[in-house]
Amino acid sequence: MKLLGLHHVSILTGKAERNFQFYTKVLGMRLVKKTVNQDNTESYHLFYGDANGSPGTEITFFDIPGLGHTYPGVSSISSTSLRVRDTDSLLFWEERFTQFGIIHEMIVKRANRDTLAFQDYDGTRLILVADNGEAGVRAGVPWEGSEVPREHAILGLGPVTLTLAISEPTVGVLTEMMGFRHVGSYPSLAGDFPDIQVYATGEGGTGAEVHIETRPDLPRERPGRGSVHHVAFRVPNEEEYEYWVKRISSFGLMNSGKVERYYFKALYFREPNHILFELSTDTPGFDVDEPIESLGERLALPPFLEPRREEIESKLRPLELQ
Repeated sequence: MKLLGLHHVSILTGKAERNFQFYTKVLGMRLVKKTVNQDNTESYHLFYGDANGSPGTEITFFDIPGLGHTYPGVSSISSTSLRVRDTDSLLFWEERFTQFGIIHEMIVKRANRDTLAFQDYDGTRLILVADNGEAGVRAGVPWEGSEVPREHAILGLGPVTLTLAISEPTVGVLTEMMGFRHVGSYPSLAGDFPDIQVYATGEGGTGAEVHIETRPDLPRERPGRGSVHHVAFRVPNEEEYEYWVKRISSFGLMNSGKVERYYFKALYFREPNHILFELSTDTPGFDVDEPIESLGERLALPPFLEPRREEIESKLRPLELQ
C-alpha cells in the first residue's frame, strides 16, 4: 500500500486576519474551512485549498496572536511549495508579487522545474512550482472566486523541503517505513552543501515529493510565526488507514494512535530528526458538513465539539475575515 502524496501542511500564524488577506486576496486561494484547533479550541484553524477542498491542496494555519519570530535551522520543514500550471504562471506571479510588495526571489530551477520562492506576511518560506505538463499526482481545481485568472491559479501543494543536520535517519523512515523512493537530486542554492535529495511516493510528480536538504552548519530551528508545524501525507481510505496505524507501531515509533478529526482520520508521529509527520485519510473530506458552494463561510465544528459551540465561541476572539 502506497501513500498517495501530500495531504496538507499546517503552519503557525501570528494574525489570522492578515493571513486570510494574503492567502485569499493575494494568492487567490479559497478558504475551505474555518474551524478551531481541536487540541486547543480557543485558537482558530484556517484551511485554504482549491475550489473543492480536495486532498493534497490544503495549506492550513493555527492562529496564535502575539507569536514571536521563527529562527530558521535544522529539524524543520523549511519550505512549502504550491503548484501552478506552467512557467507563464510564474511570470504572472513574479509581477503580482512586485505589485503587492511581497518578498520574492527570481525564477530558478529546482529539481529541473521552474520555481519562484517568496514569503507571506509571517515570513513563511514558500515556493511556487510550475507543473509544465509533468505527469504525477493530479492537480486541484482552480478557484474562480478570486481576481487571480484561472490559468494562473494555485492548484495544490508541491514538494516540501526538510532541512536536517544528519539526513540518514529521516531518509530511512521515508524509504523503509513509508515507501518513498529516491528519484533524483539537484544542487543546493545555499552554497557549497550536499545536493538536495528528492524522494517521491504514489504517482510521483510535484504533489508527492519530499526534498531533503542537509545543513550541518545550522542550529536547530526555533519555531515561531511562519514556521511549519507538521506535514501530512495522503491515505486513500479508512481500510488503508488501519494498515498504516499498525505499520507505524510495528516500527517502534512513538505515535498518537488513531485520531478522529471528522474531516479525516489522522495519525501523528515524529521521525528521528523530530519533525512531526501526519498520515491523513482522503475521506470523508471537507464537504461532509458544508456544501461545496459555501465552504468556509461559517465556523465549522465537528460533531464531538458541536455541543460546546456556545462555550467555544465565547472564548474565541472576534475574527473578521473580509
